[in-house]
Amino acid sequence: MTEAPQVWLTQDAYERLKGELAELLEERAARSSGSGSNGNREAASDSADDAVYADQRERDQRIRKLQEILQNPIVGQEPPDDGVAEPGMVLTVRFEDETETETFLLADREQGSYGEIEIYSPDSPLGKALTGAKQGEQRQYELPNGQMMTVSLIRAVPYGSHLQDS
Repeated sequence: MTEAPQVWLTQDAYERLKGELAELLEERAARSSGSGSNGNREAASDSADDAVYADQRERDQRIRKLQEILQNPIVGQEPPDDGVAEPGMVLTVRFEDETETETFLLADREQGSYGEIEIYSPDSPLGKALTGAKQGEQRQYELPNGQMMTVSLIRAVPYGSHLQDS
Protein backbone atom coordinates (compact mmCIF):
# COMPACT_ATOMS: atom_id res chain seq x y z
CA MET A 1 0.00 0.00 0.00
CA THR A 2 1.37 3.40 -0.91
CA GLU A 3 1.63 6.03 1.77
CA ALA A 4 -0.54 9.11 1.33
CA PRO A 5 1.49 12.18 0.41
CA GLN A 6 1.89 14.78 3.12
CA VAL A 7 -0.43 17.72 2.66
CA TRP A 8 0.25 21.18 4.07
CA LEU A 9 -2.73 22.57 6.02
CA THR A 10 -3.37 25.66 8.08
CA GLN A 11 -4.84 24.92 11.51
CA ASP A 12 -8.18 26.37 10.35
CA ALA A 13 -8.26 24.18 7.24
CA TYR A 14 -7.36 21.10 9.29
CA GLU A 15 -10.19 21.77 11.77
CA ARG A 16 -12.69 22.45 8.97
CA LEU A 17 -11.80 19.27 7.06
CA LYS A 18 -11.80 17.18 10.24
CA GLY A 19 -15.28 18.51 11.08
CA GLU A 20 -16.53 17.82 7.56
CA LEU A 21 -15.24 14.25 7.73
CA ALA A 22 -16.88 13.65 11.11
CA GLU A 23 -20.17 15.00 9.77
CA LEU A 24 -20.05 12.80 6.67
CA LEU A 25 -19.20 9.70 8.70
CA GLU A 26 -22.07 10.39 11.14
CA GLU A 27 -24.45 10.90 8.23
CA ARG A 28 -23.31 7.65 6.60
CA ALA A 29 -23.71 5.73 9.87
CA ALA A 30 -27.19 7.19 10.42
CA ARG A 31 -28.28 6.25 6.90
CA SER A 32 -26.95 2.70 7.15
CA SER A 33 -28.59 2.10 10.55
CA GLY A 34 -31.90 3.49 9.29
CA SER A 35 -31.82 1.81 5.90
CA GLY A 36 -34.38 -0.87 6.76
CA SER A 37 -36.92 0.73 4.43
CA ASN A 38 -40.68 0.51 4.77
CA GLY A 39 -41.12 -2.20 2.17
CA ASN A 40 -42.27 0.12 -0.63
CA ARG A 41 -39.13 -0.40 -2.72
CA GLU A 42 -41.27 -1.27 -5.74
CA ALA A 43 -42.91 2.17 -5.57
CA ALA A 44 -39.57 3.97 -5.85
CA SER A 45 -38.54 4.73 -9.39
CA ASP A 46 -35.27 3.52 -10.87
CA SER A 47 -34.13 7.10 -11.43
CA ALA A 48 -34.72 7.95 -7.77
CA ASP A 49 -32.67 4.88 -6.79
CA ASP A 50 -29.95 5.92 -9.22
CA ALA A 51 -29.87 9.41 -7.68
CA VAL A 52 -29.59 7.94 -4.17
CA TYR A 53 -26.76 5.62 -5.21
CA ALA A 54 -24.96 8.44 -7.05
CA ASP A 55 -25.25 10.60 -3.93
CA GLN A 56 -23.88 7.78 -1.77
CA ARG A 57 -20.97 7.20 -4.18
CA GLU A 58 -20.16 10.91 -4.19
CA ARG A 59 -20.28 11.06 -0.38
CA ASP A 60 -18.08 7.95 -0.09
CA GLN A 61 -15.55 9.45 -2.52
CA ARG A 62 -15.47 12.66 -0.47
CA ILE A 63 -14.94 10.64 2.72
CA ARG A 64 -12.02 8.78 1.10
CA LYS A 65 -10.50 12.05 -0.14
CA LEU A 66 -10.76 13.65 3.30
CA GLN A 67 -9.31 10.57 4.99
CA GLU A 68 -6.39 10.67 2.56
CA ILE A 69 -5.75 14.38 3.21
CA LEU A 70 -6.02 13.97 6.98
CA GLN A 71 -3.95 10.78 7.15
CA ASN A 72 -0.56 12.49 7.32
CA PRO A 73 -0.93 16.29 7.23
CA ILE A 74 1.56 18.98 8.12
CA VAL A 75 -0.62 21.25 10.25
CA GLY A 76 0.13 24.86 11.01
CA GLN A 77 3.85 24.56 10.32
CA GLU A 78 5.23 27.21 8.05
CA PRO A 79 7.67 25.93 5.47
CA PRO A 80 11.15 27.42 5.84
CA ASP A 81 11.55 30.94 4.46
CA ASP A 82 14.32 29.83 2.12
CA GLY A 83 12.95 31.00 -1.23
CA VAL A 84 12.27 27.44 -2.41
CA ALA A 85 8.84 26.64 -3.86
CA GLU A 86 6.95 24.01 -1.86
CA PRO A 87 3.43 23.50 -0.50
CA GLY A 88 2.50 26.26 1.93
CA MET A 89 4.46 28.89 0.03
CA VAL A 90 3.04 31.92 -1.75
CA LEU A 91 4.73 32.05 -5.14
CA THR A 92 5.13 35.05 -7.40
CA VAL A 93 5.88 33.97 -10.96
CA ARG A 94 6.28 35.48 -14.39
CA PHE A 95 5.25 33.51 -17.43
CA GLU A 96 7.29 33.56 -20.62
CA ASP A 97 6.71 36.72 -22.72
CA GLU A 98 4.60 38.36 -19.97
CA THR A 99 5.46 41.59 -18.16
CA GLU A 100 2.98 41.11 -15.30
CA THR A 101 3.55 38.69 -12.44
CA GLU A 102 1.06 36.30 -10.90
CA THR A 103 0.92 35.39 -7.21
CA PHE A 104 -0.69 32.24 -5.80
CA LEU A 105 -0.53 29.80 -2.92
CA LEU A 106 0.92 26.38 -3.66
CA ALA A 107 -1.50 24.14 -1.74
CA ASP A 108 -4.13 21.48 -2.21
CA ARG A 109 -7.43 23.06 -3.23
CA GLU A 110 -9.29 20.80 -0.79
CA GLN A 111 -7.74 22.58 2.14
CA GLY A 112 -10.27 25.37 2.17
CA SER A 113 -10.28 29.01 1.41
CA TYR A 114 -7.32 31.26 1.95
CA GLY A 115 -8.99 34.59 1.37
CA GLU A 116 -8.49 36.30 -1.94
CA ILE A 117 -5.36 34.42 -3.00
CA GLU A 118 -5.50 32.02 -5.93
CA ILE A 119 -4.55 28.40 -5.16
CA TYR A 120 -2.59 26.06 -7.41
CA SER A 121 -2.20 22.42 -6.48
CA PRO A 122 1.29 20.93 -6.13
CA ASP A 123 -0.09 18.11 -8.31
CA SER A 124 -1.00 20.45 -11.19
CA PRO A 125 1.45 20.71 -14.10
CA LEU A 126 2.51 24.19 -12.95
CA GLY A 127 2.77 23.06 -9.31
CA LYS A 128 4.88 20.03 -10.25
CA ALA A 129 7.17 22.19 -12.38
CA LEU A 130 7.71 24.78 -9.65
CA THR A 131 8.06 22.48 -6.62
CA GLY A 132 11.69 22.64 -5.54
CA ALA A 133 12.49 25.70 -7.69
CA LYS A 134 14.55 28.49 -6.16
CA GLN A 135 13.87 32.19 -6.58
CA GLY A 136 15.16 33.32 -9.97
CA GLU A 137 14.97 29.84 -11.47
CA GLN A 138 13.08 29.06 -14.67
CA ARG A 139 11.09 25.88 -15.19
CA GLN A 140 9.04 24.44 -18.03
CA TYR A 141 5.79 22.53 -18.00
CA GLU A 142 3.42 21.15 -20.59
CA LEU A 143 0.16 22.95 -21.36
CA PRO A 144 -3.04 21.01 -22.11
CA ASN A 145 -2.52 21.70 -25.85
CA GLY A 146 0.89 19.97 -25.73
CA GLN A 147 2.97 23.14 -26.00
CA MET A 148 5.64 23.94 -23.43
CA MET A 149 5.43 27.01 -21.18
CA THR A 150 8.36 28.61 -19.37
CA VAL A 151 7.75 30.17 -15.97
CA SER A 152 10.19 32.05 -13.72
CA LEU A 153 9.95 31.93 -9.94
CA ILE A 154 10.31 35.54 -8.79
CA ARG A 155 9.56 35.09 -5.09
CA ALA A 156 8.59 32.31 -2.67
CA VAL A 157 7.51 33.13 0.89
CA PRO A 158 5.66 31.13 3.55
CA TYR A 159 1.90 31.70 3.60
CA GLY A 160 2.01 33.36 7.05
CA SER A 161 4.71 35.80 5.92
CA HIS A 162 2.59 36.69 2.91
CA LEU A 163 -0.29 37.62 5.24
CA GLN A 164 1.98 39.91 7.24
CA ASP A 165 3.14 41.65 4.04
CA SER A 166 -0.44 42.30 2.89
